[in-house]
Amino acid sequence: MVLSTHAIAGRVLCPGSGQGPLLKLSAPLSFWGGVDPATGRIILDHHPERGLSIAGTVLAFEKPIGSSSSSSVLLELIHNGAAPAAILLGDLDAILIVGCLVAKELGLSAPPVLYIEEAHFSKLTGKWASVDNGAITIGCSLAPITSI
Repeated sequence: MVLSTHAIAGRVLCPGSGQGPLLKLSAPLSFWGGVDPATGRIILDHHPERGLSIAGTVLAFEKPIGSSSSSSVLLELIHNGAAPAAILLGDLDAILIVGCLVAKELGLSAPPVLYIEEAHFSKLTGKWASVDNGAITIGCSLAPITSI
């Protein structure tokens, strides 16, 4: 049952579609040293969302912390089935996209990655999100929603 939805447009950095619970991080995160590549759990000490899993979520974070190793951690997450269903970034991060591109070269299914302008990032509220290339639908629902 969908209670309400709203749509946001994003710039496609890695194409695709995915849906899942929306996990909007409240602090910056680096995949390298911040996420367990086997489980998808956030392991960074003192991170507000420490202990939560990014696996299967539509992961939204404004400030990814770059490390050249983040792409390999994302590739491991994809390989292990612990990757987000989609990634929404408030800041461009080419390193994460490399992980998705390598995964696709290896025949793996990589999550879509979208850039969301700062003015629209605050609109990422709700419990569920659906990403279909550049279209993002956000909703408060108990079940997957479809794009508007």
